[in-house]
Amino acid sequence: MSFDEDLFLKGLEQRKATLGAEYVEKNLAAADDFTRPFQEAMTAWCWGFGWGDDVIDPKTRSMMNLAMIGALGKMHEWEIHCKGALNNGVTKEEIRAIIHVVGIYCGVPQSLECFRVARKVLEERDLL
Repeated sequence: MSFDEDLFLKGLEQRKATLGAEYVEKNLAAADDFTRPFQEAMTAWCWGFGWGDDVIDPKTRSMMNLAMIGALGKMHEWEIHCKGALNNGVTKEEIRAIIHVVGIYCGVPQSLECFRVARKVLEERDLL
């Protein structure tokens, strides 16, 4: 590995805690020589460095991520992080409030996309 292995291991633990061990292990196992360096670096940087301290709790980080990723319109990632947000204790009502903010600052079409994806995730979890 060309980066701090401790940061990778810390990131791997946080990534699994938020997104689920099965999901993370599947992504890492699917990585090949072309994508593996990015998977490893992203795990160390995003999850080890970005999520690796106790300054902001995981629930708040998840809420921030939903707002930012929703604003960017990256709906595949938004779905993954919506599932992770639920794992980190974000409620259905909080997800709705986040989507309202996305609508106010990013437009109604983007909030409708977030609602569409949130509905799918919440239905999968029997929360609707």
